[in-house]
Amino acid sequence: MSDSAIGVAELAAIYSGLKAIKGEINVVSTQLDSVGQEVESTRSDLSRLEEAFLEFVESDKKAKELSLAETRQVKVRQELETKFGHYAEVRRQVTGILQAADISLVRQETIRFATEGLMLNAPRYWLAPALVALAGWLSNNKDLATKAVNEAVRRDDEKTSLFFALITRRAARANACSVWLGRYFGLQNPEKLDRQTIVLIDAVASGIFSTEVRASCAKTLDDWVQELSQRAGFVDEQRKQWTDALISKMPSTDNGGRYPHLKKYSLTWQKLSDSLNAVAIHAVALDYFQGIYDGAIPPSPTLAAAVDELLDKLVGNFDDQELPLRRNDRLYQLIIDENGDRNAAQSKFDLESKALDEHLSFTQLLTNAAMHPETSHASRATQRFAIALSKKWIKDAHGDLGAEIRRAVPTDTDISIEDWHGVTKDGDNEGDLARSLTEHLKKREADAVASIGLESQHWIALVVGIGCLLFVGKSLLFGAIGIGFLIWFYTSYSGLKKKRDKVSENYAKLGGEALQVVKACLAEVVEYRREFAKRDAAAPEFSKLLDGISPEQYVLHSHDKTRQIISR
Repeated sequence: MSDSAIGVAELAAIYSGLKAIKGEINVVSTQLDSVGQEVESTRSDLSRLEEAFLEFVESDKKAKELSLAETRQVKVRQELETKFGHYAEVRRQVTGILQAADISLVRQETIRFATEGLMLNAPRYWLAPALVALAGWLSNNKDLATKAVNEAVRRDDEKTSLFFALITRRAARANACSVWLGRYFGLQNPEKLDRQTIVLIDAVASGIFSTEVRASCAKTLDDWVQELSQRAGFVDEQRKQWTDALISKMPSTDNGGRYPHLKKYSLTWQKLSDSLNAVAIHAVALDYFQGIYDGAIPPSPTLAAAVDELLDKLVGNFDDQELPLRRNDRLYQLIIDENGDRNAAQSKFDLESKALDEHLSFTQLLTNAAMHPETSHASRATQRFAIALSKKWIKDAHGDLGAEIRRAVPTDTDISIEDWHGVTKDGDNEGDLARSLTEHLKKREADAVASIGLESQHWIALVVGIGCLLFVGKSLLFGAIGIGFLIWFYTSYSGLKKKRDKVSENYAKLGGEALQVVKACLAEVVEYRREFAKRDAAAPEFSKLLDGISPEQYVLHSHDKTRQIISR
């Protein structure tokens, strides 16, 4: 009797505990649903955090590259000053001596002592003996001048010849100027010119030389072009050369701010953005060339001033010993200009690096003068002259580049939302994409709902629970255990509908948001195609500008008050 009473009491306690467990199971089930929502929210937050982190990493990388470039540029310029700073003193003496001689304010002995001191301070530098020779001429010391000229020629024949061609032109020594120019031209190979040849072209384009000398120079330049054009593959080489030059002006804009949905949801985005930047070259090139030809070029007030500008350029920018450091300085400057984007800076440097080669062909020299005046040290007059001589090659390169840009723009634009992918050409297939997306999400929803069911452990619990109830007569403990398993099975089973309803609710929300994304992407595709076509429409304007350019337009006025038309 006592045993039965104890058993009933224990059973009541077990029932009470099972009831509490059931309540706790319901609470846990609710909490699990809440956790599921928080997991989805966390995934979204993590996605945004990952995107922000990647942007931070890229920004931090650029900031470090920018800081490093600024530091290295300072070191390079310090090294230039340390190794070649004494050259600057020699260079400053050139125009100083000439201008002092013009107004006869400095004694010839002072000039001679100053130039002889430069010989001691700048060994192996061609300009030092050239200045000694200049001082010797000014003082009518022929022996000193001859010895110094021979030493300058020995150190650098080409620069010395061009230097004295300009000096004699400044002094109105026509015969001497012709002799020095003849010597300079005799040293040249149009396939392998030194960079300072741009000074000669500048002198021709700016009308520095006399009419006869200028005509002779123009003929030589034309002969160079004719000689180069006889080479096999010349035309293709010029197209490639000018294509690279045009590409060097291509912008590297991040278009994601204007097309945020395509940037986020299209696997084609990078190609789309690259094509939009590429097609902008038409307007960029048009603006660049118009800037070169707009307005008059103010002439130098005197022949002496014009020659002095060329002399400063010749002695200040074209020493090959400094070239490796100058290249590094230019690369670091491009990194600074690109705000630390080293890849963009390196791409631009690679395209314009030919302007920093020690030797280059005459046509490459023209290309560098037209497109990279800051590196090649070409004047605007030289740019105009170079473009006029190269017009046909520029048109061919521009036409090839335009065709390549049009071929490269993606015909189809991919739109990807999670594991769904759609394709559009012009953004006009919204209905098809909406149906495809809806069907895809319905299938995913059906699969997700179908996957929600009782697992093997639940069925095992059902079997065990029923089995325990069969043995309840032997012990109430079996009954309690059986009821517990059955309650767990029932709770799990009754929660299936709630989970399925939640999945359907989530997919309904996802479907609405996804359709809005598709609409936004299609709208951006339409805008993208419109903008691409607008930018591409600038191509004929650029060709029209080139058609209006001819060498015959450039009647160069020399300081001897005569005129000469330079043509090919």
